[in-house]
Amino acid sequence: MTGTTAEGLAHYEIATHQLRCYISDPVASVDAALTSAPQMVMAHVLKAYLHLLGTEPLALPVARGCLAAAADLPATERERGHLEAARLLTEGRWRAAGRVLEDVSIAYPCDTLALQAGHQIDFFRGDSRMLRDRIARALPAWSNSIPGYHALLGMHAFGLEETGDYAQAEKQGRKAVELQRHDTWAWHAVAHVYEMRNQPREGLAWMSLDTDAWAKDSFFAVHNWWHQAVFHLELGATDDALRLFDGPVFGARSSVVLELVDASALLWRLMLRGVDVGSRFEVVADNWEPIAAAGNYAFNDVHAMMAFVGAGRAKEQQAVLEAQRAVMDDDLTVSADNLEITREVGHPATRAIQAFGQGRYAECVELLRPIRHATHRCGGSHAQRDLFDQTLIEASRRAGLDALTTALVRERVALRPRTPLAALLEQRARPLAKAA
Repeated sequence: MTGTTAEGLAHYEIATHQLRCYISDPVASVDAALTSAPQMVMAHVLKAYLHLLGTEPLALPVARGCLAAAADLPATERERGHLEAARLLTEGRWRAAGRVLEDVSIAYPCDTLALQAGHQIDFFRGDSRMLRDRIARALPAWSNSIPGYHALLGMHAFGLEETGDYAQAEKQGRKAVELQRHDTWAWHAVAHVYEMRNQPREGLAWMSLDTDAWAKDSFFAVHNWWHQAVFHLELGATDDALRLFDGPVFGARSSVVLELVDASALLWRLMLRGVDVGSRFEVVADNWEPIAAAGNYAFNDVHAMMAFVGAGRAKEQQAVLEAQRAVMDDDLTVSADNLEITREVGHPATRAIQAFGQGRYAECVELLRPIRHATHRCGGSHAQRDLFDQTLIEASRRAGLDALTTALVRERVALRPRTPLAALLEQRARPLAKAA
């Protein structure tokens, strides 16, 4: 830990604990570490990560400032690996940053920060296998005697869930929560298990066991509340989903990008069910508007478009598309990852959302069908990307594509039977099947 002091290290350890659990204010804690030890390389790195791993375009200058402050400081090989990974992230080179951290973790399997930063990069890239394997490689070097072991189990649980090993994912996630009840990522991993198993009632029961543990003083609480709302939607309880939107999901009208994604996605799901969401899209669109043209992450672009479509804001819709075109046209851009993702998946998906909002349902279908099995490339989880399938089904139905709609509904109900949503979809498709 080059450049540290005893006091600086104490604050740094608090910050890393807070990050592992997604609680409190790790930025304030790492700032305290830097006040005590301004030449502490890893404190500069941690602050940079905290401003990079949320896809916030306005946070990039802070991260670059952290790296500039650390540039001329002495550093070990391990610390230089972290600095290089953070530098690559500032350039939008997510894949290369993940590879650098992979090598750091191979050499130092108990470096929790390298594992957690790499895990988040894998999530933003939609790399399910690395979400699992990056952590699995390191687990044999760990035991409960090492601080932060719960976080390894929670991350492993999420990777197992995203690769379809639901039984083992639930086991690892529950064990993580037993070790550290405030590990909100582990709570979230088990919620995903119930989502993918089509067990919304069990999911609600799980999240109700100790709401304070994952919601109180947690900067990941909104996403976990979003999971509760999705469980309610699967059960047909749209009023409960709206109540959660108006309360913990978007009651505070957050401008945090990841929370805007959740708000947009929840309203879009409700809209697909035919629920009148009133003026709610308007307030979400207000908060998207300042960053509509950021063009730094295609997954965000799609969700910004949902808000702008829902609010009927043509100017902002055009700003998103123009920002994407600028990314795709810039062959010299250092953000090659987002260029590829935008070109292959993000731009068609964003245009499909706009086409749906403008009533061009057949066009929406034509745009979504070729990419529906590649949407993992734009990041997020299986649960989040399910929105593309739901949109495709409804666009197909509204376009009068009866045979396709029937096929898509049958496909979905086979995976998610025995819920009110499945019954609703079957009811909608039944007359179409007869007509076909």
